[in-house]
Amino acid sequence: MAGKAKATAVAKKLTKGISKKGTRIHTKTHFYRGKPLALPKAPKYAPRSTPKKNTLDKFSIIKYPLTTESSMKLIEDSNTLVFIVDIKANKRQIKAAVKDLYSIECDKVNTLITPRGLKKSYVRLSKDFDALDVANRVGVI
Repeated sequence: MAGKAKATAVAKKLTKGISKKGTRIHTKTHFYRGKPLALPKAPKYAPRSTPKKNTLDKFSIIKYPLTTESSMKLIEDSNTLVFIVDIKANKRQIKAAVKDLYSIECDKVNTLITPRGLKKSYVRLSKDFDALDVANRVGVI
């Protein structure tokens, strides 16, 4: 009979639920505050109404060709065209813009920022193209 009484007592505890009352024993000397629950964001509308437009296209990268005496000497001697370009444009963008606008291949692009705050680009053309012909076509000469 004792076994049956013990079994009913355990069954009663299981149906009622076991509760642990009391404080938690902290074993560390430092208390670390728990992090709050970070639910995933579900916005009702897009953060930007229209997609951002790329301001550096091929027409805005190259501003104008430089027509100074030193640039003319570079055109004749070292097959190089000189352009004033956008300050934010990098060498790869300048190379692609020159290729698209003037349909020429360039070997390398050197850039410098002038004391006036303009970016100057020296575009060395490949052996297949003559800088004098391209300069005539562009309207430099």
